[in-house]
Amino acid sequence: MTPPTSPAKPTPPTVRATTAAVDDVPALYARAARHLAALDADWAGHVAAIGPCRHASRPARDPYEALVRAIAYQQLHARAGDAILGRLLALYPGQAFPAPRALLDTDPEAQRACGFSASKLATIRGIAQAALDGLIPSREEALAMRDEDLIERLVTLRGVGRWTVEMLLIYTLERMDILPVDDFGVREGYRRLKRLDQAPSPARMRAIGEAFRPYRTIAAWYLWRMPAAPAPAAP
Repeated sequence: MTPPTSPAKPTPPTVRATTAAVDDVPALYARAARHLAALDADWAGHVAAIGPCRHASRPARDPYEALVRAIAYQQLHARAGDAILGRLLALYPGQAFPAPRALLDTDPEAQRACGFSASKLATIRGIAQAALDGLIPSREEALAMRDEDLIERLVTLRGVGRWTVEMLLIYTLERMDILPVDDFGVREGYRRLKRLDQAPSPARMRAIGEAFRPYRTIAAWYLWRMPAAPAPAAP
């Protein structure tokens, strides 16, 4: 997970509380599971059936890479996202991931041939330009930002919505209290958990999620694992 920040640039207490140090992860997940199981019998049964949380983050990535990957996988099954992203990375041999300038210097038609829609490709190239312009923060800068501040900043980018930034917060910045209420899998998972006729609206899901604090990320992880509730492909 995230290494301790440098003493010269400490993470604000309000941000640090939403992340976990390496040695704290198993204990944090266990506390989160106990918190959710204590909510009611439905949660207790579901947590027991799924077992310990195995949420896996990708902390080595910076926000630019994480956003490009998230867009590549957006609205696709994992295998389709893997194939498209794999073809994109093949355009840059010897690089683990293309730098923003390299991505922008590539012929858009070659990138389009990887399988991107015109809209997705415009978004990805826009992300690369925003990284060069300094709009997308470095990992160190992002770690020191509040969740809502980062969301507000990044949703100004074309094609980047709140859900995309929430995936960045969950998988790259390891925030433990994010509930992506616009995610179908979260709301459908809750519908199945509670045996409702309809999934709650995003606004209703946000209100329901107040009971999950400060472990809303872990609640999402468990809701994604309700039978037939599709989890997003980890970008």
